[in-house]
Amino acid sequence: MKIDAYSFGSMTVEGKKYSEDLIVFPDKIKPNWWRKEGHVLLMEDLGEVVEYKAQFLIVGTGANGVMQIPPFTRNALKEKNIELIDRVTGEAYKIFNQYIEDGKKIVGAFHLTC
Repeated sequence: MKIDAYSFGSMTVEGKKYSEDLIVFPDKIKPNWWRKEGHVLLMEDLGEVVEYKAQFLIVGTGANGVMQIPPFTRNALKEKNIELIDRVTGEAYKIFNQYIEDGKKIVGAFHLTC
């Protein structure tokens, strides 16, 4: 999967436009991704990512980086051998594309607004 474009509130993946937060796997998309606590990322929000056994998780924290990743979520990902990379969404999707191009097992979780 390649992310074609991102702008505030919108992401285009493989030619299809999404206007809700989403998780992008190398082979599928989970649209309409909702988190239990909105702008806080919890492990409960990442069940499919953990099941997928990704090596890397890139989190797009929003256009202005509003979404927070608490230390306990960071530690839990580390314990599961998932390397976390977090950036504002405009940077995060480019890293996702590069890792996909390099053949790495990465999943991207993207907050499209704030």
